[in-house]
Amino acid sequence: MSSSKSAITLRELTFEWPDGAVALAGVNGTINAGRTGLIGRNGAGKSTLLRLIAGVLRPTSGHIDTTGEVGYLPQTLTLRRDTTIAELLGIDAIVGAIRAIESGDADERHFDTIGDDWDIEARAGEALDQLGFSAGDLDRSVAEVSGGEAMLIAITGLRVRRTPITLLDEPTNNLDRPTRAKLAQFVDQWPGTLVVVSHDLELLEHMDSTTELYGGTLETYGGPYSAWKEHQEQEQTAALQAARSAQQALKVEKRQRVEAETKLARRERTAKKTQQHGGIPKILAGNRASKAQASAGAMRSTLDDKVQAAQAAVDAADSRVRQEEHIHLALPDPDVPRGRRIAELYDEDRTIVLQGPERVALVGANGSGKSTLIDHLIRGTEPTPGRPHGRLLTDLVGYLPQRLDGLDDNASAMANIQEVAPGTPSGTIRNQLARLLLRGDSPDRPVHTLSGGERFRVSLARLLLSEPPAQLLVLDEPTNNLDIASVEQLAEALDAYRGALLVVSHDFAFLERIGVDTVVELDGDGRMQQRRDLRL
Repeated sequence: MSSSKSAITLRELTFEWPDGAVALAGVNGTINAGRTGLIGRNGAGKSTLLRLIAGVLRPTSGHIDTTGEVGYLPQTLTLRRDTTIAELLGIDAIVGAIRAIESGDADERHFDTIGDDWDIEARAGEALDQLGFSAGDLDRSVAEVSGGEAMLIAITGLRVRRTPITLLDEPTNNLDRPTRAKLAQFVDQWPGTLVVVSHDLELLEHMDSTTELYGGTLETYGGPYSAWKEHQEQEQTAALQAARSAQQALKVEKRQRVEAETKLARRERTAKKTQQHGGIPKILAGNRASKAQASAGAMRSTLDDKVQAAQAAVDAADSRVRQEEHIHLALPDPDVPRGRRIAELYDEDRTIVLQGPERVALVGANGSGKSTLIDHLIRGTEPTPGRPHGRLLTDLVGYLPQRLDGLDDNASAMANIQEVAPGTPSGTIRNQLARLLLRGDSPDRPVHTLSGGERFRVSLARLLLSEPPAQLLVLDEPTNNLDIASVEQLAEALDAYRGALLVVSHDFAFLERIGVDTVVELDGDGRMQQRRDLRL
């Protein structure tokens, strides 16, 4: 466990949504100064916790203590096309106040806005220079930059503002490999306390500490994710052994209790026979019987205490053993023949055919047109001139969009699935959701109250319950909102899928796990390159 100074302290922190759903209940713990990876299961409340620490949400009860001002990057970076780079950096008000004063407006509120940040443009320019921009770009629209560049600019703004504590929620979502490497450099050089929620194992290796939100408590280990995982596996091995030993000890105590009761019963029968046939005076026999009853009572009490102590040891040992739940996905088997042509992709020089149950990874830098190509394939939009295009050769296509925007946020999970599977009994849908760990009232709650991972499972259930089964699954950045365990389980499910697969992802570890057959890389010039190795 880490002994670093605490930057954030939670005391009995509880948060309930307006509909009464409890997101966090009585959470206690601390987050260290330095760089911390915040991990936990989907639905554990990591994003909600960051929003509470940032002040975006107010606790229902409990307290949050921080050692300084908090900067926050949400999981979803919502951008209007007319947003300026200064706004994205979060310094537009200060820059505006400085320019107003320079133009002759000496209103006191401008000085209050600026505070001690008179050099904000110079600092911003220095930071933007690392991204290939400059202070002269502050008035440019974010429509002129890629999504990855926009994310790095927003993160750069947090560095420029110098908040003592910074919170980043899944900052690598949708980032290409070079941009992820740049983010890792930023993390290594971060000047204050940094808390990162992420499923990106490579990024988590840059952390000083790993803090897990589990069972209403924050527990911190002094090391990156890999060290935490090794420690956790050792802990669970020891806990399982302790639980088995405690259970065995309980069996022994229970058996001894039964054996003792049998002996006492024999003694009692022998005493009665002696009293009836041994000619012992009644007073003496009564005294002996009283002493025997007292002795038996004391023995029973001692043995009962031992059984209760053994049971308490079992309960304590069992509490250390994590009951890890797994997503049990049963993807439909569409029985796609190996010779069946499923889709074709074209550029000016070549045609790439997706055939039979082939697995194709679509990779490339941010802005290279991967999602545009997918949109063209799925929705039949006009192809972008000079960019790759293609066509589907089957109507049986399941599509999981990057933004999971195919869901009705105000409707329940049940209603969303019934929309695409009107003939499926509600009991079957509920059973499928239970296998996806959506139990209790979760299937009946509005989708907007679910976590990112839970939303993903609802979207996946729409694919799983479609009839007839899809011959092609198209997944656009499917791991963005999943916890680490769920990514592994999704990979296991896709590994057993018998249809064709087209996956857009920057998560090379995931792509390797699902065993892609072909890698199609898009470059900035609108060309496709076909290869077999992800790492080239």
